[in-house]
Amino acid sequence: MRLPRLAIQNHQFTLVLVALLFTLGVVSFLTMPRSEDPSVQPAGASVFVIYPGATPADIEELIVDPLETAINEIEDINRLNGSAEDGIGIIGVEFTSGNDPDEKYSEFVQKVNSVRNQLPDDIFSIELLKWSIADVNILQIALLSESESYARLEEEADNLKRKLEKAPGVRRVETHAIPQQEVRIAVKLEKMAAFKISLNQLMGALQAANQNIPGGFLDIDTKRYNIQTSGSYESLNDIKNTIVHAGNGKIVYLKDVADVFFAHEETKYLARVNDVPAVFVTVQQKDKTNIFSVMQEVKAQIDKFKEELPPTISVEYVFDQSVSVANRLNTFFGNLLQGLVLVGLVVFVAVGYRAAGIVIMVIPFSLLFGIGFIDLSGYGLQQMTIAGLVIALGLLVDNAIVVTENIARFMRLGYSRFEAAAQGTSQVAWAIVSATVTTVLAFVPMMMMGNVTGDFIRSMPLTVIYTLMASLFLSLTFTPYLSSKFLNVEKSSKRRLRQWMNKFVETHYRRTLDRALNKPVFFVVLAVVVFLSSFALFPIIGVSFFPKAEKPQFIIDITTPSGTNLAETDRVAQDVERALGEFDNVRYVVANVGHGNPRIYYNVFPQRDRATYAQIFVQLQEFELKDFYDTLHALRERFADYPGAKIEVKEFEQGPHVEAPIAIRLLGDNLEVLETISREVEDMFLSTPGTINVNNPLSTSKTDLYVKINREKAGMLGVPLVEIDKAIRAGMSGLTISRYRDPEGEEFDIVVRLPYKDKARLEDFSKIYITSMTGAAIPLKSVAAIEFKATQKQIDHYNMERTVIITSDVADDFSVDGVTREIVAKVDGYDFPKGYRYSIGGELESREESFGGMLQAIIVALIGIFAVLVLQFKSYNQPLIVFSAIPLAFIGSVLALLITGHSFSFTAFIGLTSLVGIVVNNSIILVDYTNQLRAEGKDVVSALKEAGETRFIPIVLTTATTVGGLLPLTLIGGSLFAPMGWTIIGGLMVSTFLTLVIVPVLYKLLTKVNGEAKAAAA
Repeated sequence: MRLPRLAIQNHQFTLVLVALLFTLGVVSFLTMPRSEDPSVQPAGASVFVIYPGATPADIEELIVDPLETAINEIEDINRLNGSAEDGIGIIGVEFTSGNDPDEKYSEFVQKVNSVRNQLPDDIFSIELLKWSIADVNILQIALLSESESYARLEEEADNLKRKLEKAPGVRRVETHAIPQQEVRIAVKLEKMAAFKISLNQLMGALQAANQNIPGGFLDIDTKRYNIQTSGSYESLNDIKNTIVHAGNGKIVYLKDVADVFFAHEETKYLARVNDVPAVFVTVQQKDKTNIFSVMQEVKAQIDKFKEELPPTISVEYVFDQSVSVANRLNTFFGNLLQGLVLVGLVVFVAVGYRAAGIVIMVIPFSLLFGIGFIDLSGYGLQQMTIAGLVIALGLLVDNAIVVTENIARFMRLGYSRFEAAAQGTSQVAWAIVSATVTTVLAFVPMMMMGNVTGDFIRSMPLTVIYTLMASLFLSLTFTPYLSSKFLNVEKSSKRRLRQWMNKFVETHYRRTLDRALNKPVFFVVLAVVVFLSSFALFPIIGVSFFPKAEKPQFIIDITTPSGTNLAETDRVAQDVERALGEFDNVRYVVANVGHGNPRIYYNVFPQRDRATYAQIFVQLQEFELKDFYDTLHALRERFADYPGAKIEVKEFEQGPHVEAPIAIRLLGDNLEVLETISREVEDMFLSTPGTINVNNPLSTSKTDLYVKINREKAGMLGVPLVEIDKAIRAGMSGLTISRYRDPEGEEFDIVVRLPYKDKARLEDFSKIYITSMTGAAIPLKSVAAIEFKATQKQIDHYNMERTVIITSDVADDFSVDGVTREIVAKVDGYDFPKGYRYSIGGELESREESFGGMLQAIIVALIGIFAVLVLQFKSYNQPLIVFSAIPLAFIGSVLALLITGHSFSFTAFIGLTSLVGIVVNNSIILVDYTNQLRAEGKDVVSALKEAGETRFIPIVLTTATTVGGLLPLTLIGGSLFAPMGWTIIGGLMVSTFLTLVIVPVLYKLLTKVNGEAKAAAA
C-alpha cells in the first residue's frame, strides 16, 4: 500500500487535513445538542375520549368500536390497543418500524375525524396525541401553598407558563393539577318540577340563546356593511336572564330555577409535594437543543418569577433532568478519561514514552473526528453516543499499536526512520484495513434493529464505526508521519515489562505452542468441548433483557377497587406518603391523585382522570445501589397486603414501553369467560416464585346504578330515549352545553348540573323531568326505574379483539426469562375453551420485535466479514481459521457474566455482537503474518511459531488497551453498561490467549502446504 509513503512525503497536506477534521470535531463538541437519551420519534398515536357517566360497555360500543374500525383501515399497523373504562375510551395504534411518523399521524387524524359524527354528541372531550420522546418533560416545577386558593395558584402558574414559553429552546410549557374554571348552572330540581320545566327544555333554551350566527351583509350606497347579531352571551347576567319557559302569562328565567356562577370543575386531579397542596408547571425542550442552555434560560426566568411571588407561595424543582444528564455525562467523561489514562499507561510501560506518545495521539483525534461525523449525522451527546465513544476507546489504538510496533521492529532491523515508517506501515496496512472493516461489519447489525429499540441505540454503533474509521485513517497517515519524525527504539532491557513479556514468550508460550502443534487434534477437540460446555452455563446466568435505569427516583402506583371515589383513593395515597416520610433519603414525595405524574421518563406514560388511581413520584437525595433496593424492598413488604388497594412500588427501566416485564394476553369474545380464565391464570402468576405486583384488571367487579327504561311507555308518551339519557347525564354528572367568552376573550364551558351538595342522591331521579315530542314535561320515574347491576370495570381490546392482560414485575433476585418460562409452561397446560387463546406480551414480545431482523442482519454481517477475509487471503480455509476466535470469545463472555453475577441483558448482547468484529482482528494479524513468512520460504510450523512469537506482544497489548478503555465504564456503568463491558472484557481476554494457540493449530490442520497457502501468501 502506497498511502503511508504518500502521507509522509506530503506531510504538509496530511497535517492540514488532520487539523481540519480536528477543528470540525472541536466545534461539534462545543455546539452539538446534549440530552439524557437519544431523540426517538416512534410511529404511533393515541386518542383519548372523555364521556362522563358512561359505563365500560357503553364506551366500548359507542366510542372504542367505531374508532378502532376506522383506524384499522390504515396500512402498516403493528398493534392496535383499545380500552374502555368508566367515562374514558382510549385507543392507541403503533405502526411498523420504518414508516414516516408524520405521515402516519396525518392518516390517523383523518380516520378519527371521519367517524367524529358517529360518536355521541355530548362527549366531554376528545384528544389526539402523537407519540414522541420529545414529550418527555425536562423540568417539573411545583408551586406550593398551604393557604392560597387554587384560583391564585392557577393565576401564578399561568403567569410562569407565559414567561417560560418565551425562553429559547423551549418546545412546550404545560400546567397540571389545576381544575378548570367553568360557568356552573346549578339547577334546583324542586323549582323546575313546580314549573314543570324539564332539563332538556332548560338546556335547549340556553343553547338557543347563545347563538352567534352571522347576519350577512348590506350594501348602502357605495359601502358594504357586515350585519352582526347579538346572540351570544356577554355577561353572567345575560345567562341568568335567559327565558327558559313562558306560558299562562308567566315568564320563568334561568335565575328562577338555577344558580349561575363561576366555579372550578369537579376535582379530578389532586397534587401534593411533601404533603403540601401543589400545582405543577412542566417544560419540554425542542429537538436538537442543548439541555443545559435551555435550562439556563428557563431557570433565569424562574428566578425572576420567584421574586414576584408572595411569601405564601413557594417554588420547588421536583424533577430536573439536567441534573441527571450532567451526572451521566460527567460519569461517562470520567470513564473516558480514566480509560484514556489506563490505555496510555499500558502502552507506555510496554513500548516506551515516545511510542506511547505517538499511539496516544490517535485517541483524542479519533474521538473528535467521530464526534464531528456524529454531529453531521444529526445526533447529539447522550448516553448512547458516549457509550459508543467508550467502546471505541479501547479499539481505536489497536491499529496504531500494530503500526508503531512494526515500525519499531523495522528500525531494530536497521532501517531509517523514514523507510521503517513507510515499509513497516505498508506491511501491516492491509491486515489492519481488513481488521477494521470486519469490526465495522460486526456493528452494522445493531444499526438494522427494528422497532423503537433500534432507533434508540443506533447512534452507539454509528459512533463506534465513525471513530474506528478515523483511527484507521490516522494509523495509515498520521501515525507513520509522527513515527518518521519522533520514534526512537529503546533498548528492551530498559523496559522491565517488555523484558518480562519477551521472557514469557520465549519460555511459557513457546512450550505451549510446541505442544499444541504436536497434538493439534487434541487441542481442537478440547477447545470444542469447552465451547459446548459454556452453553450449559447459560441457563444459570439467566436472561433479563432490559436492565434497570438505576436512577435516584421511583414511582408508586396505587389502584383502588373500581367504583371507589377520589376521596378514598386520596386517603390511601396519604397513607403511602406518611410511610415515605420515614425514610431519611427521600427528598420529594410528589403525590398525584386521580392522574399519573407528568411524563418525566421516555417509556413511562401517565394515566389520565381515574378516580381509582394515584401515582406517587419519589425523588431521593442520592442514589446508592444497596440503600435504593433496601428502600424498595421495605416498601413492597409494607404494602404487600394493604386492605382495599393494590400498591405497586416500581423502579424505572430501560428499553421500549411494555405493559410489564411479564405479560400474558388472554383473548376471546365473552367477558365472563375471560374473567374466569383470568382468575385461574392470575393464580398461576401468584404461585410462581419471583413474581411481584401481579395485576389482573378483572380481579374485581363493580356495581352500578342501571336506569331501566320502559321503551313502550316512553314511545307512547312521545319521549325520545336520547332525551332521557341527556337529562340523566345533566342532572347526575353534569353536561357541557355551550361556551361563554368573557370580555377579555377567555372561554369557559357552560355546565348544567346539580349543586355539589345535592348531587348523587337516589331520590333525585324522581325530580327529573323530560320533554316529550309534544312539549309536555314528563317525570322520569314514569318511564324508567332504577336498579343495581354488576358490571365490568374495564374492557380491553388487542387488534380489535377483547382481551385481558395479566401482568407481573420480577423480583430483584430472579431473571425475567426464568420466571416467564415457568408461567408459560403453566399456561400451556391450561385447557382453554374453544375460541379462546393466549399470547405472550411484555418484555419477551418486545425483544422478539426489536431483534426479529437481527439474526438475518448478523448472518449478512458474518458473510460480509467472510468475504473481506476471502478477498484478503484468497482462500476459503483461512477465513474459517480466523472465525475460530468467535466461539472462543463466547466462552470468556459466559464465564465473565457468571463470575460477576450479571444476567444476559440487552447490552450484553451488544457486547457479544461487538466481540464478533473485535476478536477476529487478532486472528487476522496472526494469519496474515504467517502467510508473509511462508511467502519468504519458511515451512508451516516454523512460520506459525515465528508469527505467534512476533505477534504475541502486539496482540496482548491491543487486548490490554481494549480492556483498559472499557474497565472504568464496566466498573461504574451499573446494570446498563456493566454486562456489556464484562461480556467484551471476558470474551476478549479468553479469546486472545486461546487464539494464540488454537489459530496456529487450525492453520496447520486446514492449510495445505501446496495450494491454498501459497496462493494466500502470494
